Amino acid sequence: MNQLLKYFLQGLLYAAPITITIYALFKVLGMIDGILPFRFPGIGILCILVGLTILGFLANTIVAKPIMYYLGKLIERTPIVKILYTSVKDLMKAFMGDKKKFNEPVLVTMDKNSGIEKLGFVTRTDLTKLGIEKGKVAVYFPIAYNMSGDLFIVPAENVIRLSGSSSEIMKFIISGGVTGV
Repeated sequence: MNQLLKYFLQGLLYAAPITITIYALFKVLGMIDGILPFRFPGIGILCILVGLTILGFLANTIVAKPIMYYLGKLIERTPIVKILYTSVKDLMKAFMGDKKKFNEPVLVTMDKNSGIEKLGFVTRTDLTKLGIEKGKVAVYFPIAYNMSGDLFIVPAENVIRLSGSSSEIMKFIISGGVTGV
């Protein structure tokens, strides 16, 4: 009986990640496909991909750049909406823009007495505009199994620059340290 239970748990260990991933993808694709009146599986995601590509092309043309610029400025002057818009815009630029922000992985000593360390990413080295003295840096710590995280201001001497790939270290942190690096 114990051997059967062991085989069952082993099967669950292999099947669960695949099944959950496929289920989540089908749910998301189904939700996207449900937006359009057509009932052809996958047409919704295809339309979104094509639409976003066209929008990206248009946003880079001479005609659309000023429109996008002034639309962004208008949104940035609207109270409350400004906070949401600029936060999302900055986060998207941090992950996908020309000036990616999560490209400097570090190991930070949180408590020298206990030796507790955390993996994170330096996002800013000059904090004087915030009234923070020199010698401190901003470090973003993603939270495992969550797309949120914490930002800490730490002494620069507590930060060790890592040589690993930023994407591999982000995957390692997000997975709670269980993924292979």
